[in-house]
Amino acid sequence: MSDKLTEIMAWKRREIAPLVRTVAESELAELHARLPPVPSFAAALRRADGQLAVIAEIKRRSPSAGDIKAGASAVEQARRYQAAGADALSVLTDENFFGGTLDDLHSVTAHFRATPPAPPCIRKDFFVHPIQVLQAREAGASAILIIVRALTDAEIKTLHAAARAAGLDALFEIHNEAELARAVAHGAKIIGVNNRDLAIFKTDLGLSERLIPQFPRDVIAVSESGIFTAADAARVRAAGAHAVLVGEALMKAADPGALIAEFRASSQKRNE
Repeated sequence: MSDKLTEIMAWKRREIAPLVRTVAESELAELHARLPPVPSFAAALRRADGQLAVIAEIKRRSPSAGDIKAGASAVEQARRYQAAGADALSVLTDENFFGGTLDDLHSVTAHFRATPPAPPCIRKDFFVHPIQVLQAREAGASAILIIVRALTDAEIKTLHAAARAAGLDALFEIHNEAELARAVAHGAKIIGVNNRDLAIFKTDLGLSERLIPQFPRDVIAVSESGIFTAADAARVRAAGAHAVLVGEALMKAADPGALIAEFRASSQKRNE
């Protein structure tokens, strides 16, 4: 694990320590049954027209880019993304490193419940305990993030089971072949290649080009980080990506809809 990721994960474990308690799968299942249904994250990433799906991320800052759009309203940004035709949203809820909060996710999903249709939202955070899965479901998320390199196999198993019990999809994030093998062994149905090396913050789309062709055919492939242009989208689409997760470029774009249209137009329908 990289020094920065080690730092972030250590901080996250300290941050949630006061909240940690036993969270049984039965509690999560009861919560899921009690709360309003959420749209499917997985289904949104397999577009009926075969075009590239776009997960638009709400991200005010990051350790690699610094301030991206400081003070941005999560709801306003979500509205812009929905109007732009984003297939799903990613909402950063880590405050210390990314400037997001769980309230951002609550506000975004509440807005779309009041003004449908609602795009599915993934809670983008550093998951280490099922209590965070419970929070995600309460906040209206459709999916959670599992960073394979940051977790033990026991932790991955627990988080994945918690997500299933809560009715949530899980995006398994990987960076190399060994992590891909671990994700597949855990039954991952959505796998994202993080093109950014969190050890040195270098971005290389070649990682998606190398790893995605190795995915099982029934897995939804996502390329994350480093997608700024139509050419970038075309590269990862050609490698087999069903979707791209884009934060910085869309946060800064004067017209997110035009950029999303460029991403989609950059490649033809993938032959399944």
